[in-house]
Amino acid sequence: MKLKCTPEDFQVDELTDFPIGQEGNFAVYRMSKRGLTTPDAIDAIARRWKLDRQRLSYGGLKDRHALTSQFLTVFRGPKRELIQTNLSLRYLGQAIRPYKPIDITENQFSLVMRDMSDAELATATAALQNVAADGLPNYFDDQRFGSVSQDGEFIGRAWIEENYERCLWLALAEPHPLDRSGEKKQKQILRDHWGQWPECKARLEKSHRRSIITFLADRPGDFRGAWGCVRADLRSLYLSAFQSDLWNQVLNRLIRRRCPAEQIAEVRLVTGPLAFPRLTDEQRQEFREMLIPLPSGRTRLDGHPQADEIRDVLMDMGLTLEQIKVKHHRDSFFSKGDRKAFIDFQGMTHSSGDDELYAGRRKLSLSFRLPRGSYATILVKRITEGAVGLEEET
Repeated sequence: MKLKCTPEDFQVDELTDFPIGQEGNFAVYRMSKRGLTTPDAIDAIARRWKLDRQRLSYGGLKDRHALTSQFLTVFRGPKRELIQTNLSLRYLGQAIRPYKPIDITENQFSLVMRDMSDAELATATAALQNVAADGLPNYFDDQRFGSVSQDGEFIGRAWIEENYERCLWLALAEPHPLDRSGEKKQKQILRDHWGQWPECKARLEKSHRRSIITFLADRPGDFRGAWGCVRADLRSLYLSAFQSDLWNQVLNRLIRRRCPAEQIAEVRLVTGPLAFPRLTDEQRQEFREMLIPLPSGRTRLDGHPQADEIRDVLMDMGLTLEQIKVKHHRDSFFSKGDRKAFIDFQGMTHSSGDDELYAGRRKLSLSFRLPRGSYATILVKRITEGAVGLEEET
């Protein structure tokens, strides 16, 4: 099975009830993009309109390898459109406050799964019926873990341990399989000359990376100060990745403790294998009602129904809940709140047919809505990889 063969094969449209009118200091836009990450698109807009990046506010991070639309606001932004390669903005009106993640109600997905055999198509279609009954584990998917090293090392973990030099190495120099050629060259310079900051500065292209190295060239050894030079939105993503993995491990452990092995299939993420179950009626009700807190030093576990699983996950990592906090650069922090253990998809429709890109193969087209923060690719994994380990009812 192949996903995202073309950007049109993975379309995401953000849905919102955000109040838009004619009053307020915040211009509201709908941004459509293709082949760009959301931060890349925000940077492009800021450069084109010569704006301080802090004036732009958006709700969610949308996939690079997709055709996506989402909302954003710009403080005292221009009341006009913007059109350039792979990116456009449509001006919608004004608002009295900036657009935030909480303003997303749902995301509408339209996916095409390609290069499927008849057997794979039949299995996926049957699995869709079971997911409709059971719901779907609300795991964070691989997109959340783009900053994790090839050895599974999290920048967020190095940060809470106050190892700021390691944070910088992982963020600026550690190789990643998806690095583009220019990024590979810049990282190689740092790996070859790490600690020789004037040499690194001379060799690096002008960039955010180079500005951080310039700080170290002027103040060698001040890794904590240099870490503060990393953009706050990037540092927040590093914390989110680590916290999301902790949350995933808690749900994974809960499923394995409550469901016998014959009910469980495993799907491998970049961070390791996770459990995907078939549920009994009793289990289905329990998991649909379950809320799991995002682990952080601010989480209170006294009397909490998932306290044992949270403590056990952290113990296996040599950590306690009280350690899940940052002591310096407090403009970034671990999130506080609960996340649903299982989710339902809404408005599901699907159809199959011959694949025009792969002769003699089949395709499956899906359309559905998910709550904000939930991953459509988890559904794809459940009905393909996850279905292999489970006997699907047809």
